[in-house]
Amino acid sequence: MKRAAWAGHGDLAASLVLIFPLLLAYEIGVLFSSTINGVDLVTRAVFAACGYHRMTYLLVHAGVAAAFVIWVRRARRGRTLSLDVITPLALESAIYGLTLGAVVGLIIEDVFGLAAGGLSLGKAGEAVVMSLGAGVHEELVFRLGLFAGGAALLVRGGLDRSAALLVTLIGSSLLFSAAHHWGPYGEPWAADAFAFRTLAGAAFAAIFWFRSLAHAVYAHALYDIWVLVMQPNG
Repeated sequence: MKRAAWAGHGDLAASLVLIFPLLLAYEIGVLFSSTINGVDLVTRAVFAACGYHRMTYLLVHAGVAAAFVIWVRRARRGRTLSLDVITPLALESAIYGLTLGAVVGLIIEDVFGLAAGGLSLGKAGEAVVMSLGAGVHEELVFRLGLFAGGAALLVRGGLDRSAALLVTLIGSSLLFSAAHHWGPYGEPWAADAFAFRTLAGAAFAAIFWFRSLAHAVYAHALYDIWVLVMQPNG
């Protein structure tokens, strides 16, 4: 696969094309949800700019979707959204997502001696919307922005590339976990949950770096859907 100098393996533009449908589904879905992803500042800003009018918000996103379709056609990126690309991506990401919880859970229990706790669930539809939002926004912020972008800045500042990646891997994973306990809507502090998400953040960073941003986004979203919808009490 094509390798981007600061964004791991894979074609970054292709990843952005592949995750756009998930982003659009989330952006529309939040209109029918009682909550919004914690790190999603963009949706809040757009909704506010639309005067908190749902129809205006929908029209803006219809325009964005139309612009995306036009760009895909002109850039000849249509094949990126074909089934022969999306199907293996989704299957591979599902394997990552479905095994992540078990592997990290074993590490938390056997290595750190903590009990791997479950996650709370709202309505199934809202859970799917939130899973899509988490997959897209959290991977863009913590993996593409803080992990890869942060490493690129450290390298430009003179730090060795391997050291920069290690620093941002640890830092982005800790911040990823901490973000789930931050603010009025954050979860109560729990050592097992913090440790679990820190290791999960590192795992998503590895998927991002060695596979692609799209793999990390799909794995994250599918994992959340599996936990919140398919295993609401697990």
